[in-house]
Amino acid sequence: MDITSVLLVEDDAEIGALISRYLQSNQISVTLVENGAAMDDSLSANVYDLILLDINLPGEDGLSICRRIRNERSTPIIIVTAQGDDVDKIIGLEMGADDYVSKPFNPRELLARIRAVLRRSVDEGSVASIRQIYKFAGWRVNVSAREVIAPMGTKVAMTAAEFDLLYALCEHPNRVLSRDQLLSLTHGPVEGPAERSIDTLISRLRQKLETDARSPKLIQTVRSEGYLFATQVARR
Repeated sequence: MDITSVLLVEDDAEIGALISRYLQSNQISVTLVENGAAMDDSLSANVYDLILLDINLPGEDGLSICRRIRNERSTPIIIVTAQGDDVDKIIGLEMGADDYVSKPFNPRELLARIRAVLRRSVDEGSVASIRQIYKFAGWRVNVSAREVIAPMGTKVAMTAAEFDLLYALCEHPNRVLSRDQLLSLTHGPVEGPAERSIDTLISRLRQKLETDARSPKLIQTVRSEGYLFATQVARR
């Protein structure tokens, strides 16, 4: 079995050492760096399965780093926020993070979140193997390759959470899905501001799929109920 590799960006040496020891005891390889500059050096020389990113860092803060990473690569990101700071959680998701965990946290919860995000980033479902291609409104979604191709033929970068949400919508076109249903279908965060995390992902998808994200045609809001993927989807 391949060893999972995590890049941990944490300036508190004691917390970094504790997290590293726990993850390594669970067969996860950890590289610990203390700031954005050291992270850049490590990313230029190595490939990681996931980035665990503290928000409160010296120099460039974690939210800025998260946005910069997401503009350059699709590596899954889990941000670490202060306890109860929902604003940072929502902003982090808007910047492209796949999940979050709040300090202080139970190491078992952190491990569970890492494993959940990594599961979302790979194709493990038998349905995905059978129905590999979805087509709608000129768009093409290749599930096994986890690729989204725009009508003009360009590849559109998606985070693991964004892709899973789009996949769920493709599986249930022209049907109203509540936020709880979407959260269940995408195996999203298990606690915290669940409704806002789905709303944030919907907003990010609209920015990428819609001609005018402020007046969406594909992903429509159904007041007090949820969201509707208002298009015909062909499966191949």
